[in-house]
Amino acid sequence: MTAQTDLHGGSVPLVPDTTPLDNAVWSALTGPHAHLAVRVGAAARYPDDVYAYAALADAADPAAWADLLTLVGPGTTVKIKPVEQAPPGWEVVGGGLGVQFVDTALRAEPDPEAVRLGPHDVPEMLDLVARTEPGPFCTRTVRMGRYLGIRHRGRLIAMAGERLRLPGWTEISAVCTDPDHRGRGLATRLVRAVAAGIRERGETPFLHAAPDNATAIRLYESIGFTERLRGRTLLLRSPGTCADVPLL
Repeated sequence: MTAQTDLHGGSVPLVPDTTPLDNAVWSALTGPHAHLAVRVGAAARYPDDVYAYAALADAADPAAWADLLTLVGPGTTVKIKPVEQAPPGWEVVGGGLGVQFVDTALRAEPDPEAVRLGPHDVPEMLDLVARTEPGPFCTRTVRMGRYLGIRHRGRLIAMAGERLRLPGWTEISAVCTDPDHRGRGLATRLVRAVAAGIRERGETPFLHAAPDNATAIRLYESIGFTERLRGRTLLLRSPGTCADVPLL
């Protein structure tokens, strides 16, 4: 991939094909994260302790929903995105909108204070996530990509890392800062540092935010991310038995 120069003199990759972003979870599970996928035909999911989401090749295809039922089993709750509505027999028990942003002018750069986080850091990472609620993060989410953190007197006070990875793109996620250390620009520094690693692979960063998280949205737009689309996540309960699925 060739690159162009941004306003700060840094190298910015030209934007690759955006099509994989339309169904990012599926693109990841059938692409760079295939080794993490549990799949049946046109349905796939991450293990619950990695990232509790599923995806369909085509949410308009009844056969894909049949594959999802086989994959998750009857009477099971599952998160799936992007999908606007579920077919008969599937109960909607929750959900919400998400905003997808892509890097269009981000200045990516390493951070001298950022340290690599791994499996041995998971208890601290989970504690920070519990106190800051940046979004889904489980005991093995760290397997999805590279995570960086900043420590103060040995204590983890901020982190960010890579979640979904798909052809040409990697998602920045779990961006969070301890409440006692906010206002110091730690989140911005870590986003730039994680993005630098993504750029080194010739990929482009993207990320998601809740539409009501005005603080995060202002931050991401101010440092060079542009809103691309809004999509719906549904929390569904699968039909109790295959016989509960109406014939279509």
